[in-house]
Amino acid sequence: MIPVITLEEMLIWNDEASSFWKGYLDAKPELLDLACGIGGNADVQAFVRHIWGAELVWSQIIRGVTITDYDVWPRGPLNALFELHLSAVRNIRILLDDPFKNWDEPSVHYPWRRPEQPKPTPRKALAHVLLHSQRHWAQLSTLVRAAGFPSGFLGDLLPSSALE
Repeated sequence: MIPVITLEEMLIWNDEASSFWKGYLDAKPELLDLACGIGGNADVQAFVRHIWGAELVWSQIIRGVTITDYDVWPRGPLNALFELHLSAVRNIRILLDDPFKNWDEPSVHYPWRRPEQPKPTPRKALAHVLLHSQRHWAQLSTLVRAAGFPSGFLGDLLPSSALE
């Protein structure tokens, strides 16, 4: 066996983190209005929208389906934002279940790519967005802890059920 982390395992880790934050923010909805500033997002709700919206858009890009325009992403409530994540997971599952998907062909075109940048492989693009979410969840954990709301978020891979 080659010691690798699969995209399936990364998706499990990602989904656990998203589910944690959905539950935590459902329990503490006042945090959605907390000033954020990360990535130019005014508040936590906009930041969460960015995280789950990026998952959706990248899953659509990799699948080669129509991209949901940023202007039509919901701005709230949290349940509507979580639908962005759930839609992304459905897209990713379709990709992972496709036995004919060529994961190593540098074929992913995304609209904001500069011409001099090489096209990533689907494998790299999916790993990118899954790690993008994890990085931002860690930032959110720090933000809410500094605001006096320690979340108890265990976003590290070790406590995850991925890679058991």
